[in-house]
Amino acid sequence: MPVFRTLFFCFILAFSSPLLYGFQIPAQTRAAAPDIAAYEKLIIHYRYDKPDSALFFVNLGMKLARKTNNEEGVARMLNQMGMIDDNSGKAESSRQRYLEALEIYILLNNPKGIVKENIRLGVVENRKGNSASAIPYFLQALKVSEKNKDNDGIMESYITLGEVYAAQHNYQRAISYYKKAENIGKNLPFSSLKLNTCLNFGTAYRETGELSKAIFYFEKGISQSDYPEMMGLNISLTIGLAQVYYKSGVITKAIALQKGALVKSRKIANTIREFQSLMALAQSYDHINPNVSLGYLQQALVLGQSRKANKQILEALAHIAALHERLGNYKAAYLAKSTQYSIADSFYFKDISLKISNLQAQYALTKSQAKIEQLKFLNSEQSLEQRIMSWIIFGSLALLMVLGAYFFKIRKLNLLMNKTNAALIESNTVKDKLFSVLGHDLKGPLASVLNLLGLVNRGWLSEEEKTVMLTKLESHCNASLETLNLLLRWGQMQLKGVLINQTEIDPLRVIKRNTALLKEAATQKSIVIEQDVQSDLLVFCDADHLDFLIRNLLSNAIKFTPDGGHILISVRKYHDKQAIFMIKDNGVGIDEGRLESIFNVNNVSTTGTNNEKGTSLGLVISREFIIANQGRIWVESKIGEGSQFFFTLKKI
Repeated sequence: MPVFRTLFFCFILAFSSPLLYGFQIPAQTRAAAPDIAAYEKLIIHYRYDKPDSALFFVNLGMKLARKTNNEEGVARMLNQMGMIDDNSGKAESSRQRYLEALEIYILLNNPKGIVKENIRLGVVENRKGNSASAIPYFLQALKVSEKNKDNDGIMESYITLGEVYAAQHNYQRAISYYKKAENIGKNLPFSSLKLNTCLNFGTAYRETGELSKAIFYFEKGISQSDYPEMMGLNISLTIGLAQVYYKSGVITKAIALQKGALVKSRKIANTIREFQSLMALAQSYDHINPNVSLGYLQQALVLGQSRKANKQILEALAHIAALHERLGNYKAAYLAKSTQYSIADSFYFKDISLKISNLQAQYALTKSQAKIEQLKFLNSEQSLEQRIMSWIIFGSLALLMVLGAYFFKIRKLNLLMNKTNAALIESNTVKDKLFSVLGHDLKGPLASVLNLLGLVNRGWLSEEEKTVMLTKLESHCNASLETLNLLLRWGQMQLKGVLINQTEIDPLRVIKRNTALLKEAATQKSIVIEQDVQSDLLVFCDADHLDFLIRNLLSNAIKFTPDGGHILISVRKYHDKQAIFMIKDNGVGIDEGRLESIFNVNNVSTTGTNNEKGTSLGLVISREFIIANQGRIWVESKIGEGSQFFFTLKKI
């Protein structure tokens, strides 16, 4: 009766369609797929038990989809055709259907459709035992699902990847993928995917001998699937649980569960699950009562024959032959085996015929291509003149390219020459700077020292005047020594480069040590030095370089800050992995025109607020040290308002 009602529905639908189209329903509305969805439901309903009826509705749906230019509907019908072929054991035909559907979904840029077809293609290859071909399909489905944040697709991809490794008996690898699917499923609403995960977990743990875990997952799936819409999976889970008890030796419990599954499968008219239940019961009775086992196998064979399901027929015949052989009934075993081989051979020859057809098509294509090549050869004689002209043009272009390459080579040599000239100019500048320092900054203080010593030796000075002169003498000697040290360090850098030994350093200790060293100079000018260093802050640099940087910049700040001035030394975190140092004074400031060249060797030094001498080499060396420690140094200043020197170093 349900079949007649369905046919009546299709009859009414077929005759009502012209009336609907007569009202000029827009194409988008007609292709929006309520009708395709209805056909799809009917196909799914009949796909396993009545494949001929399912195929009838597939053809109706395909006609409607093509009539309304519904490309997605065509892909959906191709998918259903592929699943019908797959259930019937027609692997190659099924694969072709899925490939056609995949091509349409790719053109439509439909991610869910692409995922669905890749998974179906992988399943076909996995059932054929081609795991190497199946895995790329499942990984592609996973990649597309992750890109589109489709958790259902991600979960199904993980499940199918696990099934590939389960088919290879690599159950530990399979379980790892099932766990990933289970974690994804925690954030998804209940669906058949979760039941499939339970079924796969139970099967894998059963095969690895972890029977308690297998029972847990089978029972969990059974409890979640005990309603009509999920009854098919409920039966599969029940059969899986029965196999656990069979493996444990609790045969009576296994048989009870299998009989319950058989009743349920017959109640919902699910012949695939009915076949599974019959085969499971035959296995359980195999050693208890072989005749009962044989009866269940005969029922499974009849069921497969009624559906023309060759895979099921072959499986039942193989078990029947084995059981007869074990019972000594060799004639019956021979008949069963002969029937099995006959059916298998028919499939084999069908496959061979398909391959022969493909070879014939390939031969026709090759023959056609040969004819095309012959026509091309005939045409080539007529295009000889064109080819000669092309070679002339090509030669001209090649000549232009050679001339262009020569031009760029000359230009590159000119640039290199200019760069060399610039280096020579810089070298001359360095030389001039060196002689300037030697001739002025060292000669002047030494002359003053000699004059002061002459006054002291002649006895022309009183004790008080001697004390003043000796203080000045000490100041001049210290300035000359500092200049000489800078020259030596700068010269060493020019010859050997910057030597670096980076360690973890507490900047507060370095700042305190140099503040103490320069305290007397600051006290003489009544300058207050404040420190603001962030606690628990360490930097990674060369200790000598940091010591020089702090001492040189602090000394400059004291030099160019008037009496009663103020200096602030600050260290703070800067971005994620750096620390920033700031030495700020309220001194005379720096002219804007000197800011860009203040760290260059050609910078001209100036005197401090108390006529302190300098060479400007300190800032040049500071810049070299900062670059060697992967940092950065810069200055901000305004005339009359003071200067702020900043530099950065790596933070621990």
